[in-house]
Amino acid sequence: MSEEILVNVTPRETRVAVIENGMLQELHIERGWRRGVVGNIYKGKVQRVMPGMQAAFVEVGLERAAFLHANDVVRPPPVAADIDETAPALPLPSSVPIVELLRDGQDVVVQVVKDPISTKGARLTTQISIPSRYLVLLPQSKMVGVSARIEDETERARLKSLVTEISAQHGGYGYIVRTNAEGQPAEALAEDISYLSRVWNVVERRGRDAAPCSIIYEDLSLPLRSVRDLIRKDVDKVKVDSKETFTQLKAFVAKYMPVLDEKLELYTGDRPIFDMFGVEDEIVRALNKQVPLKSGGYLVIDQTEAMTTIDVNTGSFVGQRNLEETVFRTNLEAAQTVARQLRLRNLGGIIIIDFIDMDDPEHRRQVLRTLEKALARDHAKTTVYDFSPLGLVEMTRKRTVESLERQLSETCPQCSGRGSIKTTETVTYEIFREITRAVRQFEAARLLVIASSKVVARITDEESAAVAELEEFLGKSIRFQADDQYLQEQFDVVLL
Repeated sequence: MSEEILVNVTPRETRVAVIENGMLQELHIERGWRRGVVGNIYKGKVQRVMPGMQAAFVEVGLERAAFLHANDVVRPPPVAADIDETAPALPLPSSVPIVELLRDGQDVVVQVVKDPISTKGARLTTQISIPSRYLVLLPQSKMVGVSARIEDETERARLKSLVTEISAQHGGYGYIVRTNAEGQPAEALAEDISYLSRVWNVVERRGRDAAPCSIIYEDLSLPLRSVRDLIRKDVDKVKVDSKETFTQLKAFVAKYMPVLDEKLELYTGDRPIFDMFGVEDEIVRALNKQVPLKSGGYLVIDQTEAMTTIDVNTGSFVGQRNLEETVFRTNLEAAQTVARQLRLRNLGGIIIIDFIDMDDPEHRRQVLRTLEKALARDHAKTTVYDFSPLGLVEMTRKRTVESLERQLSETCPQCSGRGSIKTTETVTYEIFREITRAVRQFEAARLLVIASSKVVARITDEESAAVAELEEFLGKSIRFQADDQYLQEQFDVVLL
């Protein structure tokens, strides 16, 4: 599989695209005025403990207070003489009341695990983790874990043994061995552990000395994070269209991952880098609800506050053999496309997929396996469940930042996010009712109605006879005035 990472830098925005076999798979955006805060560590102050929610709101210096649940508070270490030195620091069970863990006004070192989304504040944890190229440091733990994506048991054992041995020389902290560590020598792992130990020492010192509601550790910028987190063995090139950013990446790679130096490339083409690789067109398509399939079928993706629903349709695909085979082929293609769209649109939370009904149990198993296989390359954690009795596939995808649509779009002022607006006919009859209501409530010799051009055009044309009847019934003169500043559903009835 061929894979490239494209980095597009403009003065106030940085975008990173992951291209696999010529197709856009992921898009990450960072804007100067609104950088993501996931991974940042703060010295927070508990604003309010909420016993009924088993949570607390913590002020960390962001626009809104952040949310810390009792399950995300690390258990304080025991003080008994016979403590187990190898036991990890664990989040407290939900049965422990939040009032026994935190109090109003208390200072607490916390890390952001989920960006503020919509009207919700950031989600916090006191279980600190700091990532590097090959490892994730867990300073409050003593355990060493290995990514499940490293499947070779011999390699898993080698990595765990190496990290445990090296960690003992640097404080004996816990670590998660990342997928990128597969096949790496002891020297590379030792460099990462040494680096993470230095970072943690700085975080600990700042945690003691910093003022409340201040940041004590900030994650890397998007281009550096992309090199650290997204590069895998099958990444051929990282192309950057900014000389300054390219220089920063070269320095970063030379210090932490010298083997990747040959993969960095400065893009100097005449066409914008995203245009050259068709990324801009893909972004436009990723904002549409409907996604076409090569077979002629299509998906309809609806993102709501509670969940995302994906409906699979055969469309114009009629197949060549029989209905069951047509449905099966459409669902197979849809499963692969769904996995790509989840990554591209960065959809998270609860996801319901309504595949076309299949009678053959083996077909259902194959569609499910195809979906799981396609999701295997997803950086976000996903969990897929079997077909429900209604023929739906339920799954979850970890959400840490806003979806692509919510990063790039805002609620439509015309429909307020409903996706539809009232017809001119409906608004016309609302106006008639409002006129009747106003005349009965207030004294007036005549009335002026101000509304959108389309509504006024309908009233003065198709509804002119109704207006005449209304004037005769009320005994009042009614005048209509069009205003292009009014949306289709807006109007005012003025008493003169």
